[in-house]
Amino acid sequence: MEVLRVFNNNVVLARDELGREVVVTGRGIGFQRKPGDPVDPVRVARRFVPARNAVSVGEILADIPLERISLIEQAFVRATRELGAPVPSSTIIAVVDHVNQAMERIRQGLAMDYPLRAEVAHLHPEELRLAERMIDELNARQGIQLPRGEAIALALHLFDAVINSASAERSWAQSRLIAQIFEILAGVYGKDFDADSIDAARFAAHLRYFLVRARNGGQVEDGTAGAVAAALRRARPRTRQTALRVRELLELRLGIEVSEDETAYLTMHLARLEAGMERRGPARGGDSDP
Repeated sequence: MEVLRVFNNNVVLARDELGREVVVTGRGIGFQRKPGDPVDPVRVARRFVPARNAVSVGEILADIPLERISLIEQAFVRATRELGAPVPSSTIIAVVDHVNQAMERIRQGLAMDYPLRAEVAHLHPEELRLAERMIDELNARQGIQLPRGEAIALALHLFDAVINSASAERSWAQSRLIAQIFEILAGVYGKDFDADSIDAARFAAHLRYFLVRARNGGQVEDGTAGAVAAALRRARPRTRQTALRVRELLELRLGIEVSEDETAYLTMHLARLEAGMERRGPARGGDSDP
C-alpha cells in the first residue's frame, strides 16, 4: 500500500493493492510518513474500504482516539455476528462516529432523547438486547458512561447491518418472498390480518433474520423450541398448519430444508401475530357495520 495523505500519526489515506482508496488506522502508522511512502503493514490495525469519499472518512476517524475506535468496533462486530450478518466498513464507520459523538455530548453535559424505545422494543427486540449489551461493554471499559437510551440508536444500526448485508438483487428477492408469505397470511386470516401493523412488521423482521441465517448456511438447531411448539400445536392447531404452509413456500423458493427448530420458532412468531390480531378484535368492513 502507498500513502496518499497523512491525517495524523494513527490514521492515513492509502491506495491498496487493488488501486482502491482506503483509510488505514494503527498506532504510529502515519508517523514521519509522506505521500508516496509505503504503508508499514506491521502497523496496520484496521483497514476501512469506504464506498465513496474516503477523505471524509479519514477526517472523521482522525478526530477519534484510536483506542475508542477499536473499542466501539469490537463491541459492534460481536453484536452483528450474533445476528449472522457481515459488517461493511460504511456501517462500522457510521457506528463509530455516532458513539463518539454521543460520548462527546456526555462529556459536555448534553443529553440526547430517543423517544422510539417502544417501537424498537416491539420491532427489533433482539437488536435492542444486543445494543444494551454493547452499552454495558462500552461503559465497563471507559470512563464516559453512555445512557441506556443510546441503545435505541445502536439497535437501529444493528438492524441496518442485517438488512443491508444483502445485495440489492437479493434484498428485492427477499422482499418479494416475504410479500408472498403475507399473501398466505391474508388468505388464512382474512381482514383480521393487517400487513401494516406492528405485529406484522415484527413477523417480517423474524423472516428477514431467517433468510440471513439461511443465506449463510446456518439455521437454529437449539432443541429448545420443541416443547413450546408442541403446546402451540394443541392450543392453536391453525397456527401450526399456517407455519407448515409458510415453511413449504420457504423450502420451495430457497431450495433448502427448513429445520424443525426454525419451524417451531416460526410457529411461535405466528402465535404472537395471531395474539395481536385477537387483541385488536375482528376487523370491520362494509357500510352496514355500526
